[in-house]
Amino acid sequence: MEPQLRDSVTDGIATVVISNPAKRNAMSAGMWRALPAVLERLAADPAVRVLVLTGEGDTFCAGADISALREPGDEQQTLAVRAEEALAAFPKPTVAAVRGFCVGGGSQLAAACDLRFAEEGARFGITPSKLGIVYPSSSTRRLTALVGPSTAKYLLFSGELMEAERALRTGFVDELHPAGALDKRVAEFARLLASRSLLTQAAAKEFADGRLDRDAHWAEQARGSGDTAEGVAAFLERRAPRFTYGL
Repeated sequence: MEPQLRDSVTDGIATVVISNPAKRNAMSAGMWRALPAVLERLAADPAVRVLVLTGEGDTFCAGADISALREPGDEQQTLAVRAEEALAAFPKPTVAAVRGFCVGGGSQLAAACDLRFAEEGARFGITPSKLGIVYPSSSTRRLTALVGPSTAKYLLFSGELMEAERALRTGFVDELHPAGALDKRVAEFARLLASRSLLTQAAAKEFADGRLDRDAHWAEQARGSGDTAEGVAAFLERRAPRFTYGL
């Protein structure tokens, strides 16, 4: 099977699957190159309310295809950073569903998601020190913001793999689930997110990510969306709200 990204949309939930099982779902240059276009298409689809990123089978992503690093230049890293930034900028909630290895570029992608749910036994690592590669500054800052300077340095200096339990303690992982329970929990949580106000989520995502210039924009969006009125009415009428922002 050729390395590829597969995507589907069901009940407001877009699922993107990293599929390169012959190489533990390592990202080829073509896959890095394709991801921003996939994300752009899904972001523009009003049916999509949440995005789940996962790997084929029992591995999330073993990183970049190392064989491509033999090629001259830094195209592979440039493509990876573009893909990471496109994922971080996705305007709707994103969840990484991680089982097995989440290493190198895999951790780079997972860190770019809003949330990370993992299965027990998952292992996380960032391995440029094993290859003599300078990890991108933007990726380093994102990792540090997520887990703090000490854990970021531990991962980057050593290239050692971190067990899922430690990833949970350090904040790299948000939820940890027993084997066999991850898919059910991710689907349940994604449905929950899809039922909430995308107006609230989109604004909160920008604010949490450090945007300082969008207060007026989101105030205007709130005034014109109808989501606030619907949310209050639903609460008072004791029914589920029907939010329409983004539809």
